[in-house]
Amino acid sequence: MASSQVNENVRYEPEERPPVLVTVGVGFQFILLTITTMAVVTVVIVRTSEQPESYLTWSFFADLAVAGVCTVVQAVRIRRLGAGYLLIMGPSPVFISVCITALAEGGPALMSSLIVVSSLVQFIVASRLSALRRVITPVVSGCVFMLIAAVVMPSLFELMQDVPAGTSPLAGPATAAVTIAIVIGLALRAPQNWQQWSPLLAILAGWAVASTFGLSTFQTVADAGWVGVPSIGSWPGFDLGFGVSFWTLLTSFIVVTLVSSIIAIGNGVTIQQVSHRTPRATDFRVVQGALNGEGLGNLLYGLAGTVGNTVYPSSISGVSLMGVAARSVGICAGLILLGTALLPKALALLLAIPSPVAATYMVALFSLIFMQGVRTVSQEGLDARKALVVGLSLWIGAAFHFEWLFADQLTGAWGALLSNGLTSGGLSVILLNAITEVAFSRRRRLDTELSISALARINVFLSEIASKAGWNETSTQRLCSAGEETLSSLLSRDSEGSSSTGQRLIVNAHLIDGAVEMEFLTAPEGTENLEDRMSFLGEQSEVPDESDVPLRLLRHYATSVQHRVYHNIDIITVRVEGHS
Repeated sequence: MASSQVNENVRYEPEERPPVLVTVGVGFQFILLTITTMAVVTVVIVRTSEQPESYLTWSFFADLAVAGVCTVVQAVRIRRLGAGYLLIMGPSPVFISVCITALAEGGPALMSSLIVVSSLVQFIVASRLSALRRVITPVVSGCVFMLIAAVVMPSLFELMQDVPAGTSPLAGPATAAVTIAIVIGLALRAPQNWQQWSPLLAILAGWAVASTFGLSTFQTVADAGWVGVPSIGSWPGFDLGFGVSFWTLLTSFIVVTLVSSIIAIGNGVTIQQVSHRTPRATDFRVVQGALNGEGLGNLLYGLAGTVGNTVYPSSISGVSLMGVAARSVGICAGLILLGTALLPKALALLLAIPSPVAATYMVALFSLIFMQGVRTVSQEGLDARKALVVGLSLWIGAAFHFEWLFADQLTGAWGALLSNGLTSGGLSVILLNAITEVAFSRRRRLDTELSISALARINVFLSEIASKAGWNETSTQRLCSAGEETLSSLLSRDSEGSSSTGQRLIVNAHLIDGAVEMEFLTAPEGTENLEDRMSFLGEQSEVPDESDVPLRLLRHYATSVQHRVYHNIDIITVRVEGHS
């Protein structure tokens, strides 16, 4: 249920307008927090795949320009496009592995085609987010996080050793050691407000050491102009041949796009929690808007011939620390990114980051991504079934990717498809998780009309579940009462207080850890969230509104109540504990 505790750290909520100097100053801080990571992601992908410097310049220009547009879209929210919150967009680290592979096999044109096609997945995920909640589970998303890190690490270790011939043998190790030492030192000892600057500080320190060994040159910065755009001839176009490489890599791009969607979902939830003084229940329409905004970003990134994008987590840490969540700051930050894209000297300076520095920072980042996967898998408890699914999928992905298994037998299209660890491991975890869900789930379903006449059927349905669980009469009555008050709350949303709405109502219920979890699914009605209404009940006057009575009773009967509001459906999840 939503909390009513006030967050006094929030100085400006999304709809409020801070002074112009505050808006511009905070906007610049957000860009300083993220632009080095944007540069490093681009440098690692392009240099590891041995693409020309002209494409590196074009790619980074397109990265910043599209990121600026998408950051503005996320802030302003155009219908269902964008979250309406301060979310900084930029090139995504989770795309590093698949983009390197695509560039190596077919060049930028193949990668662009794959990103454009896979971007459509995010629009589908956004529109069907409620239906996919049991497919994109913590087990699936956490395992894929770990696979991404495991697959990309070998390429990063190779790039760490990428130094010119004739350079001191200490150049690579010394640069990597200083970079990683700064990252670790800030993570372990620095205050929280300094930790957000760790990417910039670590890269600057590593860059300084690399310069002493002659690994850094600023000639490209001196040669670059002050204002302009790269030659349009650097745009790679598209590979419309749709050959074997396209189809074998498409699955990997779709898997990574799903992972990026999971990250966007988490960021869409968290940004709402840190952006308001009075906490409110998560509005999943905002999450759907964030997903659509990221899907638009991937579409534009693909059209521009560069890598996929994501919401940067520093958006959330920045809002938390600075207390400024105003949409105007997001608009300003987006315009700053657009302006930076038009400054060739600024682009050249950021792209001059030595390869060992960029790779070392990415090693630290993907170490955190791997552990994020571990935490995600464990967040709902790691039982033997989940451990088996994750363990098998990880080793299947690693075995096929590093050619430890059936390397001679897997040839042709199947060999190309399964030889990517993200594809083989990702498909394994999705399939194994689905099998175990079907085999072990005891979920029951009732399809009825959203009307008071459905109460009798709901009571019989819930009584049967309680009986199979061996609950006593008191617990059974408590469960039925919770179901009744949930139904009454749904009916009370109708402004005329009608006892029948003509809508369909689906009730799902299953036993979990000695409790019954019920889901009430119906068409959305209005914008009010039951969680928010319940959290405010204690702040109201002693004479309650008649429409609040079902909510007060529901709060009494239920252990927890969660209301998820989507564009196409409302889902109220009620958990009731019982005894034999």
